[in-house]
Amino acid sequence: MGQRIYLDRKWKFNEVFTEDMIRMPMKDSQTVSLPHTVKETPLSYFDESTYQMVSCYQKITVAPPQWEKQAIKLTFEGVGHLADVYINGQHVCHHECGYTAFSCDVSKVLKYGDENLITVKVDSNETLDQPPFGYVIDYMTYGGIYRDVYFEVMEKVHFKDVFLQPALLERISTNKRSPKQIKMMKVQGILKSECLLTKNIFKLSEKEQIFVRQYLDDTLLLSQPIGNIEEVEEGYLINITSAPTTVKLWDIESPHLYQVKTQIVYEDRVLDEHVGTVGFRNSEFKKTGYFLNGRRVKLRGLNRHQSFPYVGYAMPESMQRLDARILKEELAVNAVRTSHYPQSQYFIDECDRLGILVFTEIPGWQHIGGDKWKDIAVDTVKEMILQYRNHPSIILWGVRINESIDDDDFYKRTNEMAHICDPTRPTGGVRAHAKSSLLEDVYTYNDFVHSGDNKGCSKKADITSDEDKPYLVSEYNGHMYPTKSFDDEEHRQEHAIRHANVLDAIAGEIDIAGSFGWCMFDYNTHKDFGAGDRICYHGVMDMFRNPKLASAVYSAFSETENVLEVTSSFDIGEHPACNRGRSYIITNADSVKMYKNDQLIKEYFPEDSEYKNLKHGPILINDYVGDAVEKDGSFTKRQAKLIKKALNEVAVKGYKITPSLAWLAFRLVVIHRISPSKAVPIYNKFIGDWGGESREYRFEAIKNDQVVKTITKEAVTSPRIEAKASHTLLTELHTYDVSHVRIKLVDQNDNQLFYFNQPISFEVEGPLEIIGPKVVSAAGGCTGVYIKSKGKDGDGQLIISSQGLEPVKISMSVECLN
Repeated sequence: MGQRIYLDRKWKFNEVFTEDMIRMPMKDSQTVSLPHTVKETPLSYFDESTYQMVSCYQKITVAPPQWEKQAIKLTFEGVGHLADVYINGQHVCHHECGYTAFSCDVSKVLKYGDENLITVKVDSNETLDQPPFGYVIDYMTYGGIYRDVYFEVMEKVHFKDVFLQPALLERISTNKRSPKQIKMMKVQGILKSECLLTKNIFKLSEKEQIFVRQYLDDTLLLSQPIGNIEEVEEGYLINITSAPTTVKLWDIESPHLYQVKTQIVYEDRVLDEHVGTVGFRNSEFKKTGYFLNGRRVKLRGLNRHQSFPYVGYAMPESMQRLDARILKEELAVNAVRTSHYPQSQYFIDECDRLGILVFTEIPGWQHIGGDKWKDIAVDTVKEMILQYRNHPSIILWGVRINESIDDDDFYKRTNEMAHICDPTRPTGGVRAHAKSSLLEDVYTYNDFVHSGDNKGCSKKADITSDEDKPYLVSEYNGHMYPTKSFDDEEHRQEHAIRHANVLDAIAGEIDIAGSFGWCMFDYNTHKDFGAGDRICYHGVMDMFRNPKLASAVYSAFSETENVLEVTSSFDIGEHPACNRGRSYIITNADSVKMYKNDQLIKEYFPEDSEYKNLKHGPILINDYVGDAVEKDGSFTKRQAKLIKKALNEVAVKGYKITPSLAWLAFRLVVIHRISPSKAVPIYNKFIGDWGGESREYRFEAIKNDQVVKTITKEAVTSPRIEAKASHTLLTELHTYDVSHVRIKLVDQNDNQLFYFNQPISFEVEGPLEIIGPKVVSAAGGCTGVYIKSKGKDGDGQLIISSQGLEPVKISMSVECLN
């Protein structure tokens, strides 16, 4: 039975490759573990020359004598971007894609019972003639062996590939149910499997047979004889179909997974075993939207790059899975697009587990190269689909170069390859121009029409002539309104409102399947893009995954977490001419009560939002007075009503004369005899904060008649450090582990201090090390740090400090299970 032997530890690395390294161990090198980047980078202000190089990785490993009768493959999950692999001086494979895995048959080149030298020549230059290179690219591409490496030790007869195709036959009950009830119904399932075997070396008699057995969660589905395959030279394809009696559906809210074991059995001995997970679901794009298990689902997603501060692509399993959890649990999306390349199997696996729908695509960014370049792209389509097609979360294959021009001959090839490799899923292709040639099954389009004060999205009919085909918005916002965590309050709020505007517009279009906002988090980029510091500030989170205000617009869709955000600090100096302007409540609560100095001003409800297509859209704060004027006793009831209306209009719209404000002033002065000289004192008394007692605003989110979350806004008196670790037990299996610590500077009421920018220092004790610098400056009142295990069991701690503030200590432990 096959065995996987990971080779992630103790590689030798040199930034320079020389020909003698093919046959001889390097003299000058550093010891590294995988995942690894060829060069750690600063957070900002660096360019691609930092990681462009031809480097060398080496590892010496012993192949046990018993392996000699086995088939041995050496697999690399990801090497950026061109790799040549040598074993004991012999070239064993060449690979020209930095985003898909590749395997080398090393059975005949290993020295069994002896040491073997593995040498990997890695070219991470952006001059390579392969996707995504050839022109400009809006993201850094980094380099190195940045995913796992392992031997696969198998019998001579083994699976080359197993394609699991779960489907639904029919629901047992035909009663009409609501969407939530229908997911709980028992359904009949069918499991189709295509199994590709290697050549059979056994000389079987007529009575001898090889069986393929398949289990679903340890329940035997079938044991099928496949006969004598001795004469088959290479590759024996069998198709097997079995029908479990009942299955539970894989769905975004209840992603039920089954483990499928497929075995090759000869004389009651298991020669090989493939273990995979499946989810039974019906996924279908129609011209009227996207349907999952028979019900319409509006795709609400974000785009994700696979990069991290300092180390680029090189992060272990825990960090890949964490991004999926952030998308599901913090941002409450139901879908993700892996822009602009296939990403970690760990990330996609976590999407399977959590119920996140995935649109994944081949590498590329606008540019289409020559014939060799196109051949590599077509091969990458094949590699991507063969490597990822057993993931139930994947619903769409991207087979077009992102935002490229039409090239029908090229895209006929990519679509044909996709449908050959996977006839069960549709293809899409991201374009940035309307009415383009459509060879894919779904028209996917980057819609950047929204600029703040216009429509949120284009009509489907305005973008595609193929109105009978499904239509999906693959990007919006992003470069249209870059936003930093340290931008002023009005800018950060506008960023959030633009995301709400697009989501609301798309929710109102029945024939748009959904959308993917650009993007999940900020990322490093080339000089042609970004803010000049080599960062694209397009994310709803910063590079450390700290949420910006816009993230709350997505979080408010959550059915499990209590969300309450207020877009203002109520500091008048944040706004031109000290006008409060428009401020919003973003929440998923039943209602929000707003208090000023413990006096209830107003209770806001979801229906108060101007976003009528969103269940919980942002709610404009339009009352800062409540009944304070009336209770003051200085005015009649009618005067108090008019004064309140005038004060709130000035608070929201500023000191500019509008027809409505002029009419209110006329009535107050002429009819009710209120002197104009009292206008400013009245405003300062009931709205302004000048010279009087400090104002305290409190917001209480109410669910089921209970206060579930509170926000208090008042003058800052005591800043402090708040830190949250992704996990504090770092577990080493086949490589190091990393804990992600997000850091915020907050006031006494836990409000983020967006203009706190003094240095933050990090110190570790025990078997831990810091990735990146040990002293950083907070940006927008937040930052982060990654803590890496050092290969030893033990306890340690992270100490976070800043001058004048109480240090924060986080206890951590390392457990090595390998």
